Amino acid sequence: MTLRIDLAWLLMVAEGRTPGDPRITDYGALIAAVSRHQAAVFDQPVYRDPVERAAALLQQLLHIPALERSNAMFATAVAYGYLVASGLRVTTSPEQVRDLAKLVKQDAAELPVITAELRSWIAGHP
Repeated sequence: MTLRIDLAWLLMVAEGRTPGDPRITDYGALIAAVSRHQAAVFDQPVYRDPVERAAALLQQLLHIPALERSNAMFATAVAYGYLVASGLRVTTSPEQVRDLAKLVKQDAAELPVITAELRSWIAGHP
């Protein structure tokens, strides 16, 4: 099963997981994130599993900010929430979340690196 998100879900995460209810400054960034996680070529998903889709969401939302502030918190909350909603048991620390957001924001992490870090958050992952 492939979990599909939509604009409403992203808005709920923004409202519930970012302090002070920051204003949306770019709805296009949110729509792009929804489209990216669903990307397919010749009916084959570009991102094969929930972890890859969560990584794509995180990267998209950090590189094209949608909120007036707290974009790193929002992007990591979206990735975490996507993993959990996909039925995965996620165990991570605030430091791991912060470090991943910093790495992505500084353009130092490409999608395979982000995906590998998110996989390390999955309980029972080797």
